[in-house]
Amino acid sequence: MAAITWLRVPCKKLFHRNLAPCMWNIQKADFAKPVGVAGLGSKKAGKLGKLGPVAEKIVLPVETDTEKLVNYVCGSNILKQGQDAQLKPDSEYPDWLWSLRLTKPPPLEEMDPNSIQYWRRLRKLNIQRQSRLMKLRKY
Repeated sequence: MAAITWLRVPCKKLFHRNLAPCMWNIQKADFAKPVGVAGLGSKKAGKLGKLGPVAEKIVLPVETDTEKLVNYVCGSNILKQGQDAQLKPDSEYPDWLWSLRLTKPPPLEEMDPNSIQYWRRLRKLNIQRQSRLMKLRKY
């Protein structure tokens, strides 16, 4: 446990309309270990890199059973009991699921100027352009 000591130190300045110097209570806490004891028999927690201790990588288990990978959504069950969700045939899923765009968003020229997505994208592109131009500016 750390030792806490109280010191009474005279104040250098005088209060307004008070000629007597004030006394300040200063609390001093010794939370550091003594120098001789810190290095005895202690091991380093981790390897030191350029920027400090290096965290060890966590190896996660990977499912290798091909039958389970084809029929189940691996990792969908977050509970201790139960099993992962089973995949259904394509006919049981809604049609819009198969028409989702999985690639990059369309270019600005292909978008409809009357939609809110067009104007949001235009604003985003202009902000990016202005940011690049401000980086080139010399002060």
